[in-house]
Amino acid sequence: MNRPLRSFLFSPANHPRRVEKVFMLGADAAILDLEDAVAVTEKPKARTMAVTALQRSRPCLAYVRVNAIDTEFCYDDLVNIVGPGLDGIVLPKVESADGLLTVDWLISQLERRASMPIGCIDIIPIVETGKGLMAVEEIARAGSRRVRRIAFGAGDFTFDMNLTWSANERELEYARSRLVATSRAAGLEPPLDSVWVDLQDQEGLRQSAEMVLRMGFQGKMGIHPSQIAVINDVFSPSADEVAYAERIIAAFDAAEADGSAALQVDGKFIDYPIVYRARRILELMSAIRKDDNALV
Repeated sequence: MNRPLRSFLFSPANHPRRVEKVFMLGADAAILDLEDAVAVTEKPKARTMAVTALQRSRPCLAYVRVNAIDTEFCYDDLVNIVGPGLDGIVLPKVESADGLLTVDWLISQLERRASMPIGCIDIIPIVETGKGLMAVEEIARAGSRRVRRIAFGAGDFTFDMNLTWSANERELEYARSRLVATSRAAGLEPPLDSVWVDLQDQEGLRQSAEMVLRMGFQGKMGIHPSQIAVINDVFSPSADEVAYAERIIAAFDAAEADGSAALQVDGKFIDYPIVYRARRILELMSAIRKDDNALV
């Protein structure tokens, strides 16, 4: 299994102290932000600071959120940022396959200029407008080998669609379900969910994360260090889940050795989909433990 990506933590790229700390706060990936969190006058400075930060050693992946492709800032963001030390680009407000492929092409030229392997830098497109949601199938199937997963941006989406972003987030169910189904159909990893903006409501964050986990998301983005422990906990198998998965695999292996595939565990009928899910849980837990051990 690939490295688990349960949590992404944003940090404004023009804040020296936040940038210095963001890689060490327990997130699976950090995102240095050049977009919404940075004032127009600060964007050149933020690019320079991000490039410097990317050269530091770190225990997590490092992404940069550039400005949207239809802005005057995106080209300069990419030209300055793409280089050694960068794991990926978070591309906001993607609304077409053409825009995504244009960015893909430019990154390839910049990788070549920097003597980097072509295709080594990820792109995570964020779907956060109605137009982007309606084009999500073409975005997911655009043919960019850099796109392994897509993300959902609820803040801009609710503004664009004139929705009220409620605490239970029911108004976002259609968009989230569509991203999950589209990702699966296109052969991508499960998507990443939007940030939770109420920093005082940790229980709301947990409920939101648990809901999108049940819907099929693999992780969630965060905007404050205090959110990362909750996100990592929700998107990691619990001890009970791991123990149950181990019992399922042991029972299935024993039954299969006897020539049978019909069995029960804890009074529940077990068939192949349940066995496959148990294996997935154990693979995910193994990958998380491997990452944790690498940090020791």
